[in-house]
Amino acid sequence: MKNLDDRYFMSRAIELAKNGIGATKTNPLVGCVIVRNEKIIGEGYHKVFGSCHAEVNAINDAKAKGENLDGATLYVNLEPCSHYGKTPPCADRIIEERITRVVIGNCDPFEKVSGRGIERLKNAGIEVEVGVLKEECEKLNERYFTYIKNNRPFVVLKSGMTIDGKIATKTYESQWITSEESRKFSHELRGMCDGIMVGINTVLKDDPTLNVRAGRYPHSPARIIVDSKLRIFPSAKVLSKDLENIAIIATTENCDKEKFEILSKMENVNVVIVKEKDKMVDLRDLMEKLKTFNISSILLEGGGSLNASMLREKLVDKFYFFIAPKIIGSDGVSAIGSMGIEKLDEAIDIKDVEVIKIATDIFIKGRV
Repeated sequence: MKNLDDRYFMSRAIELAKNGIGATKTNPLVGCVIVRNEKIIGEGYHKVFGSCHAEVNAINDAKAKGENLDGATLYVNLEPCSHYGKTPPCADRIIEERITRVVIGNCDPFEKVSGRGIERLKNAGIEVEVGVLKEECEKLNERYFTYIKNNRPFVVLKSGMTIDGKIATKTYESQWITSEESRKFSHELRGMCDGIMVGINTVLKDDPTLNVRAGRYPHSPARIIVDSKLRIFPSAKVLSKDLENIAIIATTENCDKEKFEILSKMENVNVVIVKEKDKMVDLRDLMEKLKTFNISSILLEGGGSLNASMLREKLVDKFYFFIAPKIIGSDGVSAIGSMGIEKLDEAIDIKDVEVIKIATDIFIKGRV
């Protein structure tokens, strides 16, 4: 019965953690539940980057209700921190409140925590159990774990296409291939990420805004434009100073210097010089530089060329494909450009595939 209860309360902590989607940036999604005599007496989650952690919010919630935490059990999907960062160590606060048992979903891979929080709790005489709903907790923080372990943002390639894999006609007409319902869902997916990335060709052809206009997550991500020569127009919608968040233009030393000066002076526009590879932006160097902007996850909405380049560099972690029941033919624009693949065993395998029907479209998601 004890294990069943642990799973129930950990599941609640996971649901609470989801409230922070789109707002925690490089911090993980964390939810916390405090239980005494089989009753939830406090709840909290990490609300926004740099603010109080889930454990502290749950403790404060319980104390605001006049609850006694002495002897309580605390459930949290990720190991409590043990170091001073933007906030004091959560492990110390748990010890201070005389909580006697802590149930944890995942250990934190961040080197300043990584087992130290658990060790501190155990040294204080607190009973600690790790691994309850482990897989569910890992899935919740797949972006955070990739950011910490691989030292780069978690990248999701999203594309709306016809059933034969085209994102536009031969004249580049693309509005609209997918259904209105799929497009609304796409905006929700945008709100879950720290950045939206496109190539310069997408900007020049479509003049997109790249903000969030629908969905549960109202936070508009940073807009990232890959533009090796700085062909972008200062009047492009994506650079509007009225949009929430910043625009980041990734370019190279061989860019238009006059345009560089103009763009660098624009409000909320950041021009970043990136290493060059094959006369284009070095995408791996770009991923490294995006850490400066606290970007841990990216929704890649590129055209065929950028999508293929990111795949060749092994920088894509997950796929979101919206497939409409339309056919354009071989002269249309492909969702994925040339990959240079000659043998089937070189093809990219997609696993953990899920298929959902959205209006007239099929939504497929999976991971590399």
